[in-house]
Formats: sequence, C-alpha cells, structure tokens
Amino acid sequence: MKFVIQRVTHASVKVDGNTVGKIGKGFLVLIGIEDSDTRETADKLIKKLLGLRIFDDENGKTNLSLADVGGELLLISQFTLYADCRKGNRPSCVKAGKPDMANEMYKYIISECAKRFHTEKGIFGADMKVELLNDGPFTIILDSDQL
Repeated sequence: MKFVIQRVTHASVKVDGNTVGKIGKGFLVLIGIEDSDTRETADKLIKKLLGLRIFDDENGKTNLSLADVGGELLLISQFTLYADCRKGNRPSCVKAGKPDMANEMYKYIISECAKRFHTEKGIFGADMKVELLNDGPFTIILDSDQL
C-alpha cells in the first residue's frame, strides 16, 4: 500500500464536472493498493498518516499534526501508484490491486479516517480531476513495504 500525502491549503476533486470532495487546510492523499494489502496494512499507514507532524508551529518548525491544526482529509484512489515503467514507455499496472478488493480497502481507509477527521473522497475508478494548492510544497510518500 502506498500513500502520497500532500500538505495543502485547499484541494478538491471533480467527476463529470461536479465537485464530489473538497477540503481546506489538510492532506490530499493519493492511495495505491495492491492485492497483498490487508486491513492491518491499512491500519499501520493510517496511524502514521494521522500522526504526521508536518504543519508549522509558531516558530516555523514542522511540529504540528493534522489534529493540532484542525485539518481535513481528501482521499483519492490511484492505482497508477503501482505503475511499472521498467519496460518500454507504456506503464504496466498489473501490481495494482484487483478493483473489487482495492475498492473495499479504499472504503475501509475512508471509514477509519472519518472516525477522527472530516474526510472527503473521490469516486473509485472514476475519471477524476483533482485540484490542489500544495503548501510548501510538502509531499510525503508512505509505503507499507518500508514501514
């Protein structure tokens, strides 16, 4: 499982021209899931995500968490995080989780995050248009293989 976390001042996602998710200050999280991922894997990444201290304190140091700043979450599924570009110029995404399993895992991640923070989401499998203002820029990658 992979989370690409971007600290944002605001972010939104549209499907067919309609806004389906929108947040102010917080994290835009792109989520990649592979077949071997479990709820335990998700729980580890969620715990790390929600505990990250990457917002500036009064001294300009990154000491504050999402909870400290009253932040929000926008969670977007993105199977292309498992793209393999080693051969040729057309990425292969065969390592990405099968749609039914990945969608269930995505829903689980949303439900767990929503227990603690205002959480918005995209639509699994849809053609989404994501807009954001990356604050920093500040981008962190969490990979379950590295935790």
